[in-house]
Amino acid sequence: MSIQILKTNHQKENNFSESSLLLKAESVEKGFTLHNQGGVKLSVLKNISLSLKAGECIALSGKSGSGKSTFMRCLYGNYRVDKGSVLVKHKSTWVDLPKLAPHEILEVRKTTIGYVSQFLRVIPRVPALEIAAEPLLELEIKPEIAYQKVGELFEILNLPKRLWHLSPTTFSGGEKQRVNLARALVVNYPILLIR
Repeated sequence: MSIQILKTNHQKENNFSESSLLLKAESVEKGFTLHNQGGVKLSVLKNISLSLKAGECIALSGKSGSGKSTFMRCLYGNYRVDKGSVLVKHKSTWVDLPKLAPHEILEVRKTTIGYVSQFLRVIPRVPALEIAAEPLLELEIKPEIAYQKVGELFEILNLPKRLWHLSPTTFSGGEKQRVNLARALVVNYPILLIR
């Protein structure tokens, strides 16, 4: 089992400073115990490290079952790591996600780490515009400003205007993913994880 980490630098200059570092995962290990299958223990991640600097794009590559999704969930704080650390620069301070309380992880997610899952899970009858604006509304941005920003992103992402006030539950897969992307891009997170 192995994960390959591919990096691309999107900054104009290649000389990064330590101050541009945003995320450091160091010696991460994660396993699972399958209690309903006789207590079988699966070691999914072993000694995985990664650093992310401002302007970098990193892709995780590996076979199905190699631990890519598990690692992403560790980076987002959905899974606690068994060993190692996931350090995130949040409001100019380094925090170790696995050591934070749940409410502290939620606070980091509001402004520092965005996440786009493979699937958009929504409450039926809630319009796409409201779903994508929710992260801004949680930051107490005025609704009219939040909806305007989302509308601009929907236009860039080519989501037809006729769909904006409808629930995405009946949208095509591509239309749902555009709502999902707009929801993540609207906040301008320093770190954006896309699964």
